[in-house]
Amino acid sequence: MAETAPSWPNELYDLLRRNGVTQFSYVPDAGHRVLIDRSLADPGAQSVALTTEEEGVALCAGADLGGARAVLLMQSSGVGNCINMLSLMKGGRFPFLTLVSMRGDFGEGNPWQFPMGQAVDAVLAAMGVICLRVERPEEVTPTVTAALTMAFQSGNAVAVLLTQKLIGAKPF
Repeated sequence: MAETAPSWPNELYDLLRRNGVTQFSYVPDAGHRVLIDRSLADPGAQSVALTTEEEGVALCAGADLGGARAVLLMQSSGVGNCINMLSLMKGGRFPFLTLVSMRGDFGEGNPWQFPMGQAVDAVLAAMGVICLRVERPEEVTPTVTAALTMAFQSGNAVAVLLTQKLIGAKPF
């Protein structure tokens, strides 16, 4: 029997677009495949492949300066690449939204993913980024809705951590 793809990634993309997010930046990641593919196919969205995640932080600031809303899609291992650039968000008081597909937690089989995966919350908090964790499909919409409000109405930096309980651990 074929496994049915979860519906929450499509619901998440639709939620982002309904809330005015038009710019999607990313480093390719299977955990964000649906969001990346849909943003590439959407004529109303700009989708930018990055060479490194910190470029996405600057793109989010630039989007705000241009009157647009952006989201950075990254894996937890990319959070470490963003530390210095996150000072731009704090110092410039830019709204910031990132969706982080987590590695190094529930069911992880790759030992290289644990150090950054375990440090994500503390690292982001140290840079003033509010972390909201999602573990079940029914938590995606309310959590991302809250994050959209916190980022774009209150001007905060917010990371939604999509855990391995939600996205599934990669088999090796």
